Amino acid sequence: MTNQSTPSEIVLVGFPSLPLRFYFPVSLTMFLVYISSLSANGTVILVIILKESLHKPMYIAIANLAASDLLFDTITLPKIIAKYWFEDGTMPFMACLFQVFWVHYLGTLDAFILMVMAIDRYVAISRPLHYSSIISNKQMAVACTLCVFVSSIASLIGICMNLTLVFSCGRTKINSCFCTSSSVYNLACGDVTFPRRVGFGTAMVALLLPLSFIIFSYIAIIRIVNSSTHLANGQKALYTCTTHLFVIALYYIPRLFVYITNQTQLILNADVNVLILCLYTFLPHVANPIIYCLRNKEIRHIMKTTLRRHISLKRT
Repeated sequence: MTNQSTPSEIVLVGFPSLPLRFYFPVSLTMFLVYISSLSANGTVILVIILKESLHKPMYIAIANLAASDLLFDTITLPKIIAKYWFEDGTMPFMACLFQVFWVHYLGTLDAFILMVMAIDRYVAISRPLHYSSIISNKQMAVACTLCVFVSSIASLIGICMNLTLVFSCGRTKINSCFCTSSSVYNLACGDVTFPRRVGFGTAMVALLLPLSFIIFSYIAIIRIVNSSTHLANGQKALYTCTTHLFVIALYYIPRLFVYITNQTQLILNADVNVLILCLYTFLPHVANPIIYCLRNKEIRHIMKTTLRRHISLKRT
């Protein structure tokens, strides 16, 4: 690409029709979401790293999910918050492409880690006596590393498609809270049908492949739970699965809806489109550590014990 084919800067519009009087409430909400995600995911990572009793396959996957969510929010939220607080919505075009890579990479990584966690959950429930011999810390670490590798390939495909485009039409405004491939396509000149189709195909593989394993795993888990003779444990496991499926649905259903509407050129209100994008992106990042980790009795016990020790040390 030559310098003349790309804009030097782009402008993050956020919600296109948002009145000025709502700038502060919206930015404050985003700030609180970021702080909540930072606190919850950061706490989960620290507790898992520092406590040897949590060095188990399930918690290795949870720590990777928390790190992915934390990095995603740190790359995206500060800029859109600055746009509404300080009217600083401009960013270099290459910084936008940098954001595109990480947005799609971390979004894909989340999907694959959720798949690994669902499979881990299935093995733990279906083969409880043989779980430690089937899934070890090393195997879980290898699985998470493979997720990192596969996710980077999917994201690089999208970046390569962006780099084939020409951006000399003077379009610089992105109606979103962060840069994505579809928003960058809207800045390009000429026909972008092929890049859109390649991006859509890659996104569907990256989302539907993990989703198929997740659905299979939870259907199998529910069947095992329903046939369990231990009614109390079965009801507890079923409740846990229900909460997990709620977070998974929050992650997948709106995301698939947006991808399909973008591909079919179905016209949505621009503000509604941005709202859906924010909901399916940021809410799961706050919910994940609560559902998968902070509700866990073992972690709650560790956190309570640590807090009590800290309080007692202060008093002495």
